[in-house]
Amino acid sequence: MRKYDPDKDYDLTPLYTAEQLHPRVKMTQKQRDRLMWDKENTDLSTCLGYFLEHDGVNNFGLPSENLMGLLTQEDIARAWLNPEETIEIVPDMKWFVRSKDSSTDGCFVWLDDVSDHFAPTYTLLEKPLISSAFDTKEEAEKWTNPLTEAVQLPVEEE
Repeated sequence: MRKYDPDKDYDLTPLYTAEQLHPRVKMTQKQRDRLMWDKENTDLSTCLGYFLEHDGVNNFGLPSENLMGLLTQEDIARAWLNPEETIEIVPDMKWFVRSKDSSTDGCFVWLDDVSDHFAPTYTLLEKPLISSAFDTKEEAEKWTNPLTEAVQLPVEEE
């Protein structure tokens, strides 16, 4: 059987793509670390129970809809069986409030402290402080005004 060549066989369409045959499971690094710990120390049933039990709890630094909302039992089981080829690490994402316009050097004014509800603190920085991160867009939008906007950005491990 000859191999499919897209330059010559443009009228032939493959029945399935590699992604359809072997879909990747998108997880944060924290979720993967927890899955690998469970794989070494428990069984699949206990692991599934953990993910289901902690749905809604911000155990991985993510909003609850990112725990089981995006990871199904089937995804967790496939990742458990073949983690090296199945898991795709995605960055943790958080919401921040910043100015709509940047300064001439590319810095934004970022919401820094919300402890004082009447006078929140804003700081001119290149990137936001993780302490000012929100889990959901709705939480961040409570702190916006006509000069600011809520933006979702990846957060780095400290």
